[in-house]
This record gives sequence, structure tokens and C-alpha cells, in this order.
Amino acid sequence: MHHVLAWALLLVSAVGCHRGVRFENHVFTKPGVSYRVGELPPVWERVKLSENDLAWYTEDTGHALQVNSTCQGEDAPLDVLTRHLLMGFTERQAVAEEKVVVDEREALRSHYQAKLDGVPVELLLVVLKKDQCVYDFTYVAPLGRFQERVGDFESLVHGFRAERAS
Repeated sequence: MHHVLAWALLLVSAVGCHRGVRFENHVFTKPGVSYRVGELPPVWERVKLSENDLAWYTEDTGHALQVNSTCQGEDAPLDVLTRHLLMGFTERQAVAEEKVVVDEREALRSHYQAKLDGVPVELLLVVLKKDQCVYDFTYVAPLGRFQERVGDFESLVHGFRAERAS
């Protein structure tokens, strides 16, 4: 089960590794983009996965988080960008979808139940566009354990602020 969630993070990410990548004091920086995320409790272990900006995992419960940015002037609607994050998941069922505000921008918050390699999972996705960049946040939980760490995800997203890249 733990490996399935790690694979989930790989599947939902869309940006490759870059030189000059830093993550200090809750601020992620790579060429062309810089952003701050909210603080996570110590239960979350940061993991480095190719193809995404930031990822965390809880060894004891199998929850996973990821944050990603793509700054290529993508002009697709938020619902289309969300569907891209669902690639690789099967038997997807929407639980809820709503527009929210993240860092003074409209964002799409989508809750799904799905399967990854036949294993049931629950997903919470938040996608927003700001300053020519798309930012996406993903929370993956074992089915039935969604509520255990969803507050951590909400804190991570709530603390998001796009910053000027140097």
C-alpha cells in the first residue's frame, strides 16, 4: 500500500527536476518560480521524487502530499488541469468539487475516490493559476483514512503564496 501512494505522487506530477532547486523556511524555489507553502507537522517526511516540486509521505499511515508548479503560460481551464492530475487513476468517482480562493486567486478544489493499481484511495486536489503559472496540490489517503490528515493538507494549501522568482 505504501508503494502505491508513492506511485500516486509520481503519476500526478508534471514537472521534471531542475538545477537550482531549493526548499528552505517553507519556500520552494526553482528557475522561474518561487512559492511559500504552509507548515506541516513532523509526522510528514519530505521525499524527493523526480517529476515534482515537493512531496511528503507518512510512513506509519501511508498518506501522501505533493505540490507542483508549471510556468509555461498554460491557459487550460481549471477543470481540465484537474483531469490531468487524475491520469493513472481508475474507477474515479467525484465526491465534491468547489471553487475556493487560494492566494487571492480562484482555485478548483476536487475530492475523488479512485483506484491506483487496483488499490482504493481518496484524493483531494487543488489547482490554481497565478502569474503565468499553474500550481497544483494533491493529497492521497488510503480509503477510509481521508480525515486523518486532511487538515494538514488544508494548512499546506492555506499557507501558499506565490513569490517573485529571482
